[in-house]
Amino acid sequence: MATPLRIRCSCGAFTAEAGDVTPAGGNHVVCYCDDCQSFARFLGRAAEILDEHGGSEIFQMSAARVTVLSGAPHLACMRLSPKGMCRWYASCCNTPIGNTLPTPAIPFVGLIHSCIEAPPGDPTLERTLGPVRARAFGKFAHGDPATLPPRGSLLLVVLRFLALVLRWRLRGDQKRSAFFKPGTNELRVAPRVLTLAERNAVRPVEAGAASS
Repeated sequence: MATPLRIRCSCGAFTAEAGDVTPAGGNHVVCYCDDCQSFARFLGRAAEILDEHGGSEIFQMSAARVTVLSGAPHLACMRLSPKGMCRWYASCCNTPIGNTLPTPAIPFVGLIHSCIEAPPGDPTLERTLGPVRARAFGKFAHGDPATLPPRGSLLLVVLRFLALVLRWRLRGDQKRSAFFKPGTNELRVAPRVLTLAERNAVRPVEAGAASS
């Protein structure tokens, strides 16, 4: 059964809704990449966003299913580099919202768990989003690799993601997105692109060279 999920920033000034959410309609993953860790550090909320190994819990779904309800002026965007992903957050309290590509042609958003209000009786969101299917970029994870949970099949998740994107495009989801100006390929707000110095300042110590 499809479930609408409430998206809310920490202070309550920004709210949105993700509609028709089902485990079959998206990918529930954990990403340990250095860029996701850098985003959490940029927001100053790494302790709340990242798990003990530096992972960000994400649900990849169609961006067309996300509707902003209130506080639209607080929606902000940043990129770690000119070619990096668009990383959205509520500027009022630096709550992460999700990640998109800079084009609506691939109409997905990776919602970050800390902005999602867990439905009653589902504190871990696994009933609503399904179990974590894969854990990506484990080479950037913190601590003993032997203590990481099972990784799952990243290849199967990638293939599943591609199939989902094809389905979303066939139904025209690329034509509507809360993260782009209606009827255009223009981002809803101009992203802040970090300088090299700013990017290096938020990179996790364990990470390697800067990525784009």
